[in-house]
Amino acid sequence: MGKLVEITADDGFTFDAYRAEPPAEVKGTVMVIQEIFGVNQHIREVCDGYGEQGYVAVAPAIFDRVEKNISLGYEGDDMARGIEIARGKMNPENTMRDLQATIGYLSDIGPVGVVGYCFGGLMAWLCACNAEGISCAVGYYGGGIIDAVGQKSKVPTMLHFGKLDAHIPLSDVDKIAKAHPEVTVHLYEADHGFNCDHRASYNAEASKLARSRTLDFFAQHLS
Repeated sequence: MGKLVEITADDGFTFDAYRAEPPAEVKGTVMVIQEIFGVNQHIREVCDGYGEQGYVAVAPAIFDRVEKNISLGYEGDDMARGIEIARGKMNPENTMRDLQATIGYLSDIGPVGVVGYCFGGLMAWLCACNAEGISCAVGYYGGGIIDAVGQKSKVPTMLHFGKLDAHIPLSDVDKIAKAHPEVTVHLYEADHGFNCDHRASYNAEASKLARSRTLDFFAQHLS
């Protein structure tokens, strides 16, 4: 359904992005921010899903500054490699630069919403607080949001967390919710990565409910 496109950041760096198109009328646009596993099959499927719902969905390959064409699985060496890149090789300033360039690319088409998963959930929160030109943001199980809890979202924001997520303690979720009463926070009887049907932690019920809430949120803020 989708295709690869190229986007150029304000420093001249050109990176790949996966773009999915709606079958009919365009409702708006969605920037899909990857997990630590690159723009892999799952993220492309997520884009396709938002495309089917009427949104031009684009997932920027924010690992391209480290290495092109990174697409990883969810276990063993792939997991270790994804962690190494996200935590040790990424330049946060350049990552935000590439995300902002993607927002600019999408804003020429229609209102821009942001959704991110895992590492991308944190990036979605940082976009909500710092990016220009977006209408709303949604983060799924964003590890690290607690470390940026002092920042304040500039747009309507929704966050999804799993109650069984060992990576994000419920105490952290509680601190985030208390620090940001303006943010909609949802909890699910699910583990980290519950939206991803390529992972053992996939939870169909939680994924369906979170997706429904996210689509309603986008319908409200991107119309």
